[in-house]
Amino acid sequence: MKTKKILVDCHVFDETFQGTTSYLKGLYSELIQDKSKTYYLVANHPDKLEKIFDKHQNVFYLKYKFKNKFLRLLFDIPFLIRKHKIDFAHFQYIVSPIKMCKYIVTVHDVLFLDFPKYFPKSYKVKNGFLFKWSAKKSDIVLTVSEYSKQRIQKHFGISNIFVTHNAIDPLFLEEYNKREVQAYIKHTFGIENFFLFVSRFEPRKNHLTLLKVFVENKYYSDRMLVFIGNKAIDCEELDKYYQELPKEIKEKIKFLEKIKFTDLVAFTKAADLSVYPSIAEGFGIPPLESLAAETPVICSNSTAMSDFKFIKPFLFNPLDKNELNQKIIQALNHTDWKANKQKMLEKYSWEKSANEFLKAIERV
Repeated sequence: MKTKKILVDCHVFDETFQGTTSYLKGLYSELIQDKSKTYYLVANHPDKLEKIFDKHQNVFYLKYKFKNKFLRLLFDIPFLIRKHKIDFAHFQYIVSPIKMCKYIVTVHDVLFLDFPKYFPKSYKVKNGFLFKWSAKKSDIVLTVSEYSKQRIQKHFGISNIFVTHNAIDPLFLEEYNKREVQAYIKHTFGIENFFLFVSRFEPRKNHLTLLKVFVENKYYSDRMLVFIGNKAIDCEELDKYYQELPKEIKEKIKFLEKIKFTDLVAFTKAADLSVYPSIAEGFGIPPLESLAAETPVICSNSTAMSDFKFIKPFLFNPLDKNELNQKIIQALNHTDWKANKQKMLEKYSWEKSANEFLKAIERV
C-alpha cells in the first residue's frame, strides 16, 4: 500500500509562540508516531522544527525559499508539493491558490464575523473572503471546538467539518515544586505573588476588565498582575486606563512579551491564580494549561469556553466585574484541583485529536 505523504505549512514556528503553534506542535507530535505516513514540515527555520519534533525516519524538515507569505503560497508550496509528490497539504486558515494535491485547512475560528466590533475593517473584509475561499477549496476542513464548527457551518455553508480539539503540552503536566518555580520567577523577573493572564493583546481579550477588578478591589496591596502576550490589535481604552493609574499601582502590573515557552510554563506553575476573561474565543488553551499545572484558574463562560464544564463553578460572565471578583475569591480558596484536572484530560487529548485527523484523511 502506498505511504501517504503529508506536507505541513509550519511558518507559524518562525514567529512568536501562539495558539496555532500549540495546535500544530501537539497534533503532529502525536501524528508522527504513525509510521505508515510520511510528514514534510516546512518553515523558514527547519532547524527550529527539528528541535521541537526531534528526528524521525518518517519526518523531513524542509526550508521555504521565500519569507513573504504570498510568495510562499504562490511558489514555495506548489513547488514542494510537486517535487515530493505530496498527497495532502495542511494549512492554517489560508491555502495555496495553486492546487496540486488534496488540501486540509484548519480554521480555528471566525470570531471576526460574529464579533465584528473587535476587529479592524480591513481584517474582516480580507479574511472573510480568504477563509471562506480556502475552506471551499479544501478537501478536509478542521476546527478546534464544537462552537467554531457551528459558526463556520453558518457563515461558510460547509457541513462536513471535523473537530480536532486543542489539548495540553506535556510540560504543563510534569510534576514540580511550586516554591522552587516561584523562586525562579522572582529571581529571573522580579515578580512574586501574582495573578496571571496569558493572551495576545486585542480588545476582545478583555484585559481592561481584569485590570479594573485588580485595581478597584485593591489586590495590588499584596499581589501583582502579570499580562503575558504580544500586541496584535490596539487596545486604546486599556492603555488610557493604565496610564492614568498612580505610579505605586503601575509598579504592581507587568506586561511581558516574547518570553520563552519554558518561562511561560514556569509562570503558569508559579501563579497564585490564572485568569482568562476573554469575551470571544475559538477555543482557549491557557486556562487548560493552568488546570494541568493545578494552578487555581477562573475563565470566561463565553463562546467556546462554555464547553469547559470541568471548571463550571469557576466560569464567569466576562462583562460582569462583580462576578469576576467573586470567582477570584472562590478560586483562591479552592485547594484541590486534581478532580477538575482529570475531567479535563479525559475530554481533551492530542491522541483523540490525531485520531479524528486520521479519520478525516481515510474518508477522503
